[in-house]
Amino acid sequence: MYFGHEASRTDKIGFIEADRRAIFGRSYAAEPDELIKELAKDEAIQEADTVLLTIPNTLGVDYNVHVLSSIMEHVAPGLGWR
Repeated sequence: MYFGHEASRTDKIGFIEADRRAIFGRSYAAEPDELIKELAKDEAIQEADTVLLTIPNTLGVDYNVHVLSSIMEHVAPGLGWR
């Protein structure tokens, strides 16, 4: 509900500094089963040894704990993450 509008995003090219280009990865927002399917197709995520999760702090600590717990319980095992 909070993040559904992010599901169709794609990678973006931007600038961290005036002369330094950066690629910002797309956002993933879906139910756990769908997230597992989408993340499993992403070559960069499959090759990464670290994945950074960004969770907006405006929803509060309890909600952030819920999101992280859900990822650890439902998504991570489906992708073979430990």
